[in-house]
Amino acid sequence: MRSVAAEFNLSETAFLVRDHSSAAAPPRFRLRWFTPVAEVDLCGHATLASAHFLLTTVLTKQHVTIEFVTKSGILTAKKVPAPENTGVSGERLFIELDFPMIDLVECDSAEMPSIPETLNGAQVVSVWKSTAAGDLIVELSSGKEVENILPNIDEIKKCAGRGVIITGPAPAGSGYDFFSRFFCPKFGIDEDPVCGSAHCFLAPYWGGKLGKQKLTAFQASPRSGTLYLELDGDNRRVRIQGEAVTVMVGTLLA
Repeated sequence: MRSVAAEFNLSETAFLVRDHSSAAAPPRFRLRWFTPVAEVDLCGHATLASAHFLLTTVLTKQHVTIEFVTKSGILTAKKVPAPENTGVSGERLFIELDFPMIDLVECDSAEMPSIPETLNGAQVVSVWKSTAAGDLIVELSSGKEVENILPNIDEIKKCAGRGVIITGPAPAGSGYDFFSRFFCPKFGIDEDPVCGSAHCFLAPYWGGKLGKQKLTAFQASPRSGTLYLELDGDNRRVRIQGEAVTVMVGTLLA
């Protein structure tokens, strides 16, 4: 699987196997994710793509919910109406992922990232670390600064932790609550186009700062993407809504 992921050279490649061990009503699949160099414990956009493929190609239209058996426990994906603030109606397929909430802790002095070229003069508000993969989260004073950073991959590789996430409040009137970008060159991902798993801690972080249960996030990578988020604090879950598009279908030969 790692060799196949290296050949595809995408941020993550998902691998699915039908799981017949459970009598549960929703169809269940075992799901694993690989970057070009390593397996990861949690991935959002590859899970969204997997659910999209299954719901549009493999399963019947009567199926609404899918369960995935993963390193992060049982994850669910289900068909949902388009979020109200999208203005979308009709037959477009939106999918909601139910993911675990991840905590942040403040970085100590030894872990503080030194990335002056990457930050390009931006004002740092605070620095945190995720308790799961150990990613560093650098909050800037504005989403515009997040867009304008110039990633120096060699700088970022030298940082403590797995990867570096840059985030900041969205500009007024943009329709978003916060922006982010994610760099993980240690795992073969210079910049992740859209990272669902990062929002398992970005959502509660910004939800707490802004006093919101529902948020709209923009990942400001060159490819970019929008995530519709809802917090379930009682159960420590983050629901992430989005949509996917099938761009190619092929056969993998041994």
